[in-house]
Amino acid sequence: MFDDIDSLTHNINFLSTLCGIVASAVVVLLWVTFIDRGPAADRLKAVTQHRDSLESITTKKKNSRRSQIQKISLIKQIVERFKLAQGRSMDELRLKLRRAGYHSRDSMFVFLFAKLACMIGFAATSVFFFLVVKVVDMDPMFLLLAPLLATAAGWMFPDMFLKNMSQKREEVLRKAMPDALDLMVICAEAGLGLDATFDRVSREIAPTCAELAEEMGLTGVELNFLPERHKALRGLSDRVPLPSVTALVNTLIQTEKYGTPLAAALRTLGGEMRNDRMMKAEEKAAALPAIMTIPMILFILPPLFIVLIGPAALKVSAIMHGQG
Repeated sequence: MFDDIDSLTHNINFLSTLCGIVASAVVVLLWVTFIDRGPAADRLKAVTQHRDSLESITTKKKNSRRSQIQKISLIKQIVERFKLAQGRSMDELRLKLRRAGYHSRDSMFVFLFAKLACMIGFAATSVFFFLVVKVVDMDPMFLLLAPLLATAAGWMFPDMFLKNMSQKREEVLRKAMPDALDLMVICAEAGLGLDATFDRVSREIAPTCAELAEEMGLTGVELNFLPERHKALRGLSDRVPLPSVTALVNTLIQTEKYGTPLAAALRTLGGEMRNDRMMKAEEKAAALPAIMTIPMILFILPPLFIVLIGPAALKVSAIMHGQG
């Protein structure tokens, strides 16, 4: 009997302990679910996640920058090894690159390396297709001449690409110059200085024309750091070889030299640029009929003749066959 009482007591103690453990677990779960979900904890968690994301982004940028530096160093070694920088006017090449929008100092080495890579790639491709695969049957003299022509084409291809980029960039800058001049007039009338005007215009025009904003911002920085201000303005005309930019630079230099009102000069120059832009648009519109003549003759008149003369021709043919 006493054994049964001891066993029952032991079971009751075990159940009591188990219920206590379960109740404690329930309390902990309720605390985590309802109480620990406060705004302070959420903010702390968000701050921690944001800090971790910033650290990961910084690490990725450092790794990317380190790999980029290693690549540029390797490119410089290859260019110096093959002596590609010798025998060329580096100032002229740097100016061409800046006109195309490449202002980095390392862009010159990348361009020379691209010329070497294109030359080797074009030559290897021509050798593979003309001498190994023999896609066409040609005279052996022409087969030997093809890699030489491909090598020359590969050497000139980066220059052609750079020239095309410069022309496209100049066209974008030409279209955006009148708007930039209007903003410069507003800044000059508000009493801003020349360097502050360039900085403000570069910020305002960035959403519509990033190329012109880059040139304006660079000119503003040069105006602040160069001892002679006209050199900074001449640098703008050198980087952007447009008549409108040259006229702007000459106007700014004259106002700096003789003290003439800047706003009036810019307003007059802006009106001339807008008139020039309108005249170019009218010239394109006037040349449109002459441009459309050949497409009309080739693609519009033949279907028109078929629609107009086709039914009559079919009737005449049917009548002729009926009489026959």
